[in-house]
Amino acid sequence: MATIMPSTSIPVPSKRKIRPSSAAANLQSHKKFTSGLFDNRPATAAPSGSDALGQRPPTRGTTPRHTWGKKVDTEIQELDNVRHLRRLTLAQIYGIGESDAADIQHGFIGQTAGTQLKSKIEEKINIDTLNLLKTAFEEADEDGSGELDLDEFKVLLKSKLKLEGTKEQQIDALFYKIDYSSDGLITWDEFCTYMQLEYAEKEDAYKRMKEVIFSLPAKIDMTPHRDTVLKIADTADGTILCCSQDGMVSFWNGNLDLKRTRSVVPNDPAMKPKQKWITDFTLMSHFNKIIVGTGDREIQFYELSSFEPYCQISGLETVPLKIDYCSTGHDECLVLFGDSVGCINILVIESAGECLRIWKKKPKLDGIASIAIEQVVMGPNTNFIRWKVHGDWIQEIKYFDNIRQVISCSNHANTALVIGCVSGSTQVEHQGGHQMEAKASKQKNNAPSTVAKERLDADQAVFKVYKGVKTFDFSKEKNVLVTGGMDRIVRMWNPYVPAKPTAMLRGHNAPIFYLFISDDDNRIFSISTDKCVKVWDIQDQNCLLTVRPKGHKIRGDLQCCFYSSLNKCLMIATDQMSMLSLKSKPVLHADIVITHREPIHAAKYNPEFKQVVTCSDGSVVKLWDFENGNPIFEFSDAHGDAAITSMDFDNTGRRLITGGRDGSLKIWNYNNGHCLRTLMPEVNPDEVCSCVYVEMNKNRYLVAVGWDRRINIYSDDPDEEDVRETIEPQPTWHDDLENGHKEDILSVAYCPPNLLATSSYDGEIIVWNMVSGHIFCHLNAPAPGGYADQSMDGDLSINKVVFLTSRAYNKDAASLIAGGPRGYIHFWNVFHGGSVRAQFVGTKFPGTMVTDMHLYKNDTIIYTCDSLGFIYCWRVEGYCVSKMVVTEPPELITTWRGHVESVTCIDIIEDHKMMISSSLDCTVRMWTLEGDYVATFGQPDPWDVFNTSTFQHPMVPYDVLIDPKSLPVHSVMEVKSDEDSTNVKQKKEERRPVPSNVTYGQTTFYVDDDTIAQQVKEKPFNRGTGKRLRHEKMKSSLIDRGGGPSEYQLLRCYDLVETPEIKQPEITVDKDNNLFDFMDNPKKKT
Repeated sequence: MATIMPSTSIPVPSKRKIRPSSAAANLQSHKKFTSGLFDNRPATAAPSGSDALGQRPPTRGTTPRHTWGKKVDTEIQELDNVRHLRRLTLAQIYGIGESDAADIQHGFIGQTAGTQLKSKIEEKINIDTLNLLKTAFEEADEDGSGELDLDEFKVLLKSKLKLEGTKEQQIDALFYKIDYSSDGLITWDEFCTYMQLEYAEKEDAYKRMKEVIFSLPAKIDMTPHRDTVLKIADTADGTILCCSQDGMVSFWNGNLDLKRTRSVVPNDPAMKPKQKWITDFTLMSHFNKIIVGTGDREIQFYELSSFEPYCQISGLETVPLKIDYCSTGHDECLVLFGDSVGCINILVIESAGECLRIWKKKPKLDGIASIAIEQVVMGPNTNFIRWKVHGDWIQEIKYFDNIRQVISCSNHANTALVIGCVSGSTQVEHQGGHQMEAKASKQKNNAPSTVAKERLDADQAVFKVYKGVKTFDFSKEKNVLVTGGMDRIVRMWNPYVPAKPTAMLRGHNAPIFYLFISDDDNRIFSISTDKCVKVWDIQDQNCLLTVRPKGHKIRGDLQCCFYSSLNKCLMIATDQMSMLSLKSKPVLHADIVITHREPIHAAKYNPEFKQVVTCSDGSVVKLWDFENGNPIFEFSDAHGDAAITSMDFDNTGRRLITGGRDGSLKIWNYNNGHCLRTLMPEVNPDEVCSCVYVEMNKNRYLVAVGWDRRINIYSDDPDEEDVRETIEPQPTWHDDLENGHKEDILSVAYCPPNLLATSSYDGEIIVWNMVSGHIFCHLNAPAPGGYADQSMDGDLSINKVVFLTSRAYNKDAASLIAGGPRGYIHFWNVFHGGSVRAQFVGTKFPGTMVTDMHLYKNDTIIYTCDSLGFIYCWRVEGYCVSKMVVTEPPELITTWRGHVESVTCIDIIEDHKMMISSSLDCTVRMWTLEGDYVATFGQPDPWDVFNTSTFQHPMVPYDVLIDPKSLPVHSVMEVKSDEDSTNVKQKKEERRPVPSNVTYGQTTFYVDDDTIAQQVKEKPFNRGTGKRLRHEKMKSSLIDRGGGPSEYQLLRCYDLVETPEIKQPEITVDKDNNLFDFMDNPKKKT
């Protein structure tokens, strides 16, 4: 097995392609190798027919014993020469012909094959089968052209991969993915390119998922401690406590702000000669106490809230160097401490609350109630156990209640780390759970049992490590134990196999000072004495991040370290207090499932592969299985750092076209992330707002519009061998230059055979003849009667135009629908110079804009969406089919709110009668056409489109549920009549303030003082119960005024009443009178 050599530099997100190790993925399932976390370990079971397994007794007498491996009496040896199998970065492969028990899908940990409804053929292929396929590829080529058609490809895979006949659909899908040019043939080079790029992108996606970043440099603050910090701990509310040798305890919050300091040592100068030397401390959280060990061989208990002395146990045999506490049940606990002679001392307390109260009533010594250890041992509810475990003083001790074992470590090589039970099998009271005999024996002998004993070999497991163990951590969830010490190696162990470690993580150049296992993140944090911080991945056993002192800028010698899982930070104590916080991308909604981490601008369904493709602001493209929502594939940096703003498929559905803010169009074989072409203007490229794929007269084009205010047309010929890195558009039309748009173009739509429509930010629509390049007509919508602009630019933008292709060349009917301007939906006739046939309000709230539209059922129904997240369904069958202007809106079939922010794109899956919608709230959601909520892409639970019981309906998304705009309109929210407004104005004469005109989410209402006073008296907020009320009380109130007036503008101003002049009093004093005479007669005048 090869040793793992981690990286020693701070990694940055790599954008270069790397050679994926997954090409040899099937090596993981070779009979001589395994890929489990602890599969590479010696057998713990005895040979067949023997029972060599000992039994480790439990902590409590009534608990069954666990089994431990047979003790291995071997000399301590350095394990540098132990070679470990190199773990592949990607998870174990599953494929066709294998059982559903295969492990994890590439790129998406947690997706097991059992949850996949379909397996992928390419997962079956490894380096061995690849060589075999190359030879077979040449043999299967019957015509000698070097290419295979679909039938030849099927014969090849079925014969070499031994695929079942039911997998033909997947073979077809794989062939179509490779044959992106749709010529019906694939070559060996195309096959290998597809395989290599798919694994490379999956490798990159896996690395992005594992990425970890600290906020550098570290946050540093001055420490109030004048002595060495012994230990750092945190409470349930995230408060961090630090204790130093002089007894000072400091309290910090998650932002490294010092809250207060207290001391467990009295500051009385008279007590200075008797001040204690604190050795360690721990929190007794269940009883709100703090436990400290002192150099005077005492264990003291203090109130955590007031730091008042509570009681102490004195007269210990040795000095307690390390202390730990654990609650083992209701009113039961363990207090453990390790001493300087290598002994583990365990105090088992039943009825802990009662014991503490009894101890508090004992006579006081130096101001604190004191009880001797002998009296504690003889107590009816206590049991004291002392084990001789290590050959040196104990460096660290912890009790893990989930395995009911004590783990301790020391620098002694032969007893470097020991896992053992609390009470051994030699204890009479713990055989069969009978404690009466032990208590009777204790009273009969009348002698404390504080003598150290040695455990039986069956009661403990000893891990021998060269130069001992300085620090360790254990995770029951991951079944992993990590140790570190003077030899600078982080070792990973199977806790049941002490013979040798499962992995040795090298990279530190100084002794290991601190270790922590983060179960949630699947990581190990390690710090060495040279202040080098490393983060390791548990599964891959490699280094994810290295932060050196020059990066975090922490100076001074290490005193103590602690990782706070609540605050996601590393606390490091030197002569300063420092905090290294994990940097995580902001989560918009902690309880809301999101599809991307960034806002989403486009989402489309591909019927060719039955996949949903989504694109985000972070330039990430994701593929999802439409039928169950499982993630299939993703690739990033599609447009570098620029956001993806538009998307479309070619006429075959095998290639993806994306437009970005960098002004470029890119054509992808999106199944493996292969960029086939880049299209971009040579001069001044600007953001692409919309793109459409056009097939006209057997020619294929890509049309892109955006902020450059020009129509850019690119020729698309997959057979053309153009070696240019960037392809430029065709020459711009003359009419486009002379009479084209004067503002940014927001949308483009194509109508066969030759019409093209574009809409711009200033509300203008231009219809073009694509054959001649001339303008067919200009369309400008008149302002509706009584409409008041909601924004400074007049709400003129038209975000979407669509053609009614079924009546496109009916010269009497309206054939073009525009989503805008002013939030109105317009029906246009484009012939005879163009005329508007109907305009109606397309949204619920004034000032809200229509963002996207999609036609359904042969142009009989249209779905629209707006900038507040609402989705509408209109029946337009027979609407505006004559020359008459229609004043009434079409029938509104249904409406619902799908998102809390603007909906950017909607797409309809007609075969399944489903709809998907994307939004700036980072989600893509699926709905039935009636508005029933199906699911959100990215949710942990898969669904089945053929089984309605797996849908989320009748539930709705939580963020939509709690948003105030989702509530139905109430009479209180409606605008008052003009008569009410007149009455309000008349009240001004009475010097009463005019009610403020408050705008919330584009809905205006009035609130006067009488209404407010009445509501305060009634206190309606005290009568409600339930989850929603609690949420409303706790959440911060952010008022969305939708571009309306601010609080300052809502203030009412009144003229000040002129204050009368104050006359100066005329007081004169007789100088001959004394002061007292003047005080007695203050009004005396002369």
